[in-house]
Amino acid sequence: MNIVLLGYPGSGKGTQARAVAGKLGLVHVSFGDIFWNEVAKKTPLGHEVADSLSTGSLLPDWLVLGQLKERFKTEKRGLLFDGFPRNMEQAEGLDSWLSARSSALDAVVLLKISEADAAKRAAERRVCGDCGAIFNRITKVPFLEGLCDSCGGKLKVRDDDKPDAVKKRLMVYRDQTEQLVSYYRGNTDFFEINGAQPLETVTAQILAAVKK
Repeated sequence: MNIVLLGYPGSGKGTQARAVAGKLGLVHVSFGDIFWNEVAKKTPLGHEVADSLSTGSLLPDWLVLGQLKERFKTEKRGLLFDGFPRNMEQAEGLDSWLSARSSALDAVVLLKISEADAAKRAAERRVCGDCGAIFNRITKVPFLEGLCDSCGGKLKVRDDDKPDAVKKRLMVYRDQTEQLVSYYRGNTDFFEINGAQPLETVTAQILAAVKK
C-alpha cells in the first residue's frame, strides 16, 4: 500500500504519518526530515539545501525526485509520503517512479484545517534535537516543558517554523500544493479528514479510510 498525506504546514502530517505508518507497517517518507538530517550532519547535500529549508522555499524538483529514486530504489515495503509531492511536477514524477516499479498510489488523504490554525500550530511545533520526535504546544504537549518525552533531549524550534518561514511555506502551499487536491481527486482514492480533531481521532479516521 502506498499513501500520500497532504495538508497545510502544521496540519499534523508528520505526527499522523508516524502513527499510521507504524500501524500499517509502511515506510514513513518525509523529505523534510531527510533533508534536515543532512543539514544536521553538515553533509554536502545539507549545505546545498540549508538556505532553502530555513526560509521555507521549495527545493528543486530534480533534487527531491532524485533523492526518492536513490534512497528508496530497493525498498519493497509500502510507502507513506508525508507532505510529498508538493507540486504537479513532483506528483507526475512520483507517478512515473511508482509505475516503473509496477506499483501505484492506493490512497491520498488530505488533513483539513484552516490556514489560521495551520499558522498557529506551525509556530508552536517543537522538534527533539536528538531523536527527531515532534511535539506541539497546542496539540501534542511534552510532559516536561522543553524536553522530549521519548529520550529527554532538548526541544527546539526549527528554522522553517519561524514566522517568516511559516508565511513562505503557507504561500507555497496555496500556490503549488493546493492544486494537487483536484489532481488526486480524479486519479485515486481521495479522502478528506478534519485535522482539527484530537490526534487519536484523526489517526483512527485515516486508518478507517485507507483500509477501505
